[in-house]
Amino acid sequence: MTSAPFGRVMTAMVTPFEDDGAFDPEAAAKLAQWLVANGNDGLVLAGTTGESPTITADEQIALFEAVRAAVDVPLVGGTGGNDTRHSVALTERAADVGLDGILVVTPYYNRPSQAGLRSHFRALCETTDLPVMIYDIPVRTGRKISTDLLIELATEVGNVAALKDAAGNPGETAKVIAAAPDLAVYSGDDPLTLPLLAVGAVGVVGVATHWCGTMMGQMIEAFMSGDVAGAAELNTRMIESFAFETGDDAPNPLPAKAMMRTLGHAVGQARLPMGEAPPGLEDEARAVFARLNG
Repeated sequence: MTSAPFGRVMTAMVTPFEDDGAFDPEAAAKLAQWLVANGNDGLVLAGTTGESPTITADEQIALFEAVRAAVDVPLVGGTGGNDTRHSVALTERAADVGLDGILVVTPYYNRPSQAGLRSHFRALCETTDLPVMIYDIPVRTGRKISTDLLIELATEVGNVAALKDAAGNPGETAKVIAAAPDLAVYSGDDPLTLPLLAVGAVGVVGVATHWCGTMMGQMIEAFMSGDVAGAAELNTRMIESFAFETGDDAPNPLPAKAMMRTLGHAVGQARLPMGEAPPGLEDEARAVFARLNG
């Protein structure tokens, strides 16, 4: 079985902001510590859920530093974007802040060809000695990384260590795992974690794991120990949380931030264009959490 280089349960952590929208490093440190105490083996910082498109490079480095000083679990920092030169520069800066890996998302909006994707990912991998987690999320980026390219990168580029798979096609992911068995595949879509485990994924980079990390870990452990029925039962209990984490009226990360606020964490609101949570979202969060743990 492929090892999980960054742990089995990782949360794509929300980025805390103060009331005026400024980054709050103290709140980030406290939230990271709470997540680790509540079932998380590792954390992903400055990913989509962390509002990476609206965080400056200086804020990203400050986020990495604050969380690194607060916890000793594996940390993967998002340094990718849709500008290769900017991503390379940020990756170079991130090398000295104690990260255990970097997260490199498919360039979004500009929709490069597979040849452009190849050059982008290879340029970033050549910039660092850190392990690289490639993030494939076509629903947000507008471009799917082809199976052939994923296999090529996993088998030919030495520091491509993991894939965060939010492509929504476990059957296609199974082909990647079969051809690149040393690649650690993480579910990047909470509802598909159990199906992806069935084809060889090693864990999850989750959103609902902000509040159900322990239960997610129990589900993964049950599945890997052969208790498929137990895993399915735990998955069923989390379905409502998976549905809550995003939607048209409250897209990710608004629900996760609302949930964290109800649990006493000063994460603030999201920056525009996400903006403030719609009315009633915190009440819904309380109800979801109560039913999950009822």
